[in-house]
Amino acid sequence: MERSQIRPSLADARFSGLPENCRDSFDRVPFGYEHNLSRLDLFDFDALCDLARRYGADYMVADGASVPSTRFYSVPYGMLTPHEALLRLDSGNRRVLLKRPENYDARYRELMLGLFEQVLHMRGGLAQDERVVRLESSILVSSAATITPFHFDPEVSCFFQIEGDKSYHLYSPAALHEAELEQFYWMGIVNIGQVDLEGRDPKHEHVFHLRAGMGMHQPQNSPHWVQTGPARSISYVFSFETNRSRELGRTRAFNHYMRKLGLTPAPPGRRPDLDAVKARVMEGFIPLRKAVGRIARCAKTDA
Repeated sequence: MERSQIRPSLADARFSGLPENCRDSFDRVPFGYEHNLSRLDLFDFDALCDLARRYGADYMVADGASVPSTRFYSVPYGMLTPHEALLRLDSGNRRVLLKRPENYDARYRELMLGLFEQVLHMRGGLAQDERVVRLESSILVSSAATITPFHFDPEVSCFFQIEGDKSYHLYSPAALHEAELEQFYWMGIVNIGQVDLEGRDPKHEHVFHLRAGMGMHQPQNSPHWVQTGPARSISYVFSFETNRSRELGRTRAFNHYMRKLGLTPAPPGRRPDLDAVKARVMEGFIPLRKAVGRIARCAKTDA
């Protein structure tokens, strides 16, 4: 069915085809589903070009990688504005990431919040002491035959393919070692996590061959690489963190320092009471370390 034939309202945007075990798998194992977002006029290419014109920041424009194992930030990026890049998708391997479109058009916020309500139902709601500390979305537009290199994201995500084909090689979080995660979380930042593809256990790999109307759930810290098909690709994703997932990151940050002292820390989840203590210690330490780092950089610049 053509996208132009039926235009569902934002309130009608839905997940469908969820696996029976999705509640047990959520944030543990990737799984696929279907959706009807592909027929929303918000994702027409002309609408995205108009949206891109409003961006002065909050975006990334980058070339595709030559191979999946390419270091994420080693490819050329930042050469064009997002609007320029969208108009030149056919003249190279380009990737355009429009971050937080909900800040530029209220309709994307309505869409995100409606879908997130469905996610909360899917996972059985929030625990009594759990709250959402970050919820935001992104739109990804890529040229044909373009590779996004291997990395992981420190948040839970739901991904929706809107236009074109995309092969998404997604690994369960179990594919990463605790020491790798600790190297990321001790910095206390929200960014992509750089890890090596070589040597990953293939039993943790899930390959999703996505086309319009298909999507998949990406647990926190699930490493992945992506390749688009023979035509332009448009995708939508929203991600979130809770206070619990942030605490888990601070626990890993504490374990990083233990490992530097030659100790072998217990992985998160084995000692929940000790995990909580570690997280509380790092809650004050990480901002202090950041502040000291900024002062040191300023002093170095002024010297």
